[in-house]
Amino acid sequence: MGKYGRDINLKPTVNDIARVAGLSLATVDRVINDRPGVRNVTIERVHKAIKELGYVRDTAAANLARGRIYNFHFLLPESNNEFVSMLEQQITELSEVLTLERTKLSFERVPAFDPQAMARIISKMDPQDVDGIAIFGPENSSVREAIAQIKKRGVAVVALVSDLPDSERDHFIGIDNIAAGRTAGQLMGHFLAQGRKKLLVITGSMLARDHLERRLGFDQVMSEKFTDIDVLPSLEGRDNPDLLERLLPAAFATTPDIAGIYSSAAGNAGLINFLRLNDLDQKVMVVGHELTPLSRDALVQGTFDAIISQDTGHLVRSTVRVLRAKSDSLPINISQERIRIDVYLKENMPPLGS
Repeated sequence: MGKYGRDINLKPTVNDIARVAGLSLATVDRVINDRPGVRNVTIERVHKAIKELGYVRDTAAANLARGRIYNFHFLLPESNNEFVSMLEQQITELSEVLTLERTKLSFERVPAFDPQAMARIISKMDPQDVDGIAIFGPENSSVREAIAQIKKRGVAVVALVSDLPDSERDHFIGIDNIAAGRTAGQLMGHFLAQGRKKLLVITGSMLARDHLERRLGFDQVMSEKFTDIDVLPSLEGRDNPDLLERLLPAAFATTPDIAGIYSSAAGNAGLINFLRLNDLDQKVMVVGHELTPLSRDALVQGTFDAIISQDTGHLVRSTVRVLRAKSDSLPINISQERIRIDVYLKENMPPLGS
């Protein structure tokens, strides 16, 4: 017991490791920072001392001492997509804040739904210039190989919004898209009155895992609880408003009694224009994705009935935290990085700017 009460257990230091291991500070420093030229037996002595002392490295202090700067790069789809633009805005705003934390953020657009273009861009990246990348896009064998190669060279990789196989990325940051599709199914099933109804699903691309998972979840709920609703094949709009507006007349000409639309992707401007021009905006029930200025207005006007969304600020902040942890081989706070599925109706939209 100290003079003024309970003694405080001070954290062990590098000096303590050197004392317990019987080595010089310089040698311990070389081991802790993974520098070459140290014998295996010496490394083992240092690690034994670290374990015995319960030493936890102060990564922030070590990075500051080394003058390290984190460089994280976002690969985003090139499309006329408000949601992607909101991600870019969040990246830009957070980058200004993180300058004081020795962290640089950057982004570039990759042709949408083009895995070959994604693979080429990843393959050209220099690990000397980037510590971690966030990938929002489709994947195929070329993308998987490009990711595997850059990870071997020490670059952390996270999947953003649309997941990649667990074995390829370090972490996924986004909502559970199957759960989001199931949520849309529950909403649509309750929105539509009893009786035989036709329902159209709009997707961006059958190559996009997030879109496929949303459709999977949606179909699960329809087959489990709302068997009187006929769900039509997906209409592939490529997240292109103009293309979607051109495709919808044929879909309604073939099936004029469509009562509901689940828009699981982007391109909402084309959908909204079609519904309003054909006096269908108050007749067809619509559930869409992502709360943007456009979809917010559609909710206010009654063109959309519900929006399933994810917070773009949380997505970007979580990406940075995870990439930094992976770069430093530190654990991730899973609960902090879990992205919530938000459901908005006209009645519960947050104030503008929140």
